[in-house]
Amino acid sequence: MDIRHLQYFLEVARSRSFTKAAQQLFITQPTISKTIKSLEEELGVTLFARVGKRVELTDAGIVIEEQAQQIVKSFQNLSSELGDLMNIKKGHIRIGLPPMVGSSFFPMVIGEFHKAYPEVTIQLFEDGAKKVEVDVASGALDIGVVVLPTDEGIFGCYSFVDEILKLIVHPTHPLAGREEVALHELAQDSFVLFREDFTLHDRIIAECVSAGFQPHVVYESSQWDLISEMVAAKLGVALLPETICREMDPDRVRVIRLMEPSIPWQLGMIWRKDRYLSFAAREWIAFTQRLLRQNRRPS
Repeated sequence: MDIRHLQYFLEVARSRSFTKAAQQLFITQPTISKTIKSLEEELGVTLFARVGKRVELTDAGIVIEEQAQQIVKSFQNLSSELGDLMNIKKGHIRIGLPPMVGSSFFPMVIGEFHKAYPEVTIQLFEDGAKKVEVDVASGALDIGVVVLPTDEGIFGCYSFVDEILKLIVHPTHPLAGREEVALHELAQDSFVLFREDFTLHDRIIAECVSAGFQPHVVYESSQWDLISEMVAAKLGVALLPETICREMDPDRVRVIRLMEPSIPWQLGMIWRKDRYLSFAAREWIAFTQRLLRQNRRPS
């Protein structure tokens, strides 16, 4: 039995005629008669009784009609839902974003995507890049934004930001008047960093160690604006991405180019290579890749 058998059966039940049913379905009468006979043999019951030139449902036929209507309706709904998904009319996407990335890049992106696909819902999870990567790997998230590089054996990805970190200090800091500062010159300073679940936390510490000193970390936060406020309150210095530094008030903090070494900050969108991605998630990747690259700022 397949859905076509039930559709043929329902048309005969509706029209009370094999001939009229065949005409409505654009098939031959022998075809529809053979289908009904096959269905009766499979179910072990008689579905129709002839009354003159018409056919009437038997008691078994009445039971089958009720169930067949529900099955065909469910199948039609299923086909419609799948059509909506395949045409990106509906869907749900779980996306992980580090907090500083979400406010800087994604309100506009999400707004444009919503205009194009208003019935696709997006659920955002704000966490550090390290946790986002773990959650994409486990399947808790469909897509995530992380600091590159990442494991390309596990993840598909594309890059949309390629910048460097800059130093921010209080306007009264001894280095505030400089255009460039080498990292080793900060050996005696206190640092305000992102929390440990942020990739930049480990990267900054590793770069400081390579420059010959262990940084003295006085505060950690998940919010870049709080970090900048701590610098403005003379609690320490911080290293933040160029995009974030563009938001700084020059009367409260000074932004200085960091040299020897310059520390890269490259963002990428990632997803599991070996896991099924919904039509909506695949369209999000393609849509945002086009949009973010169009709006990509040169470093």
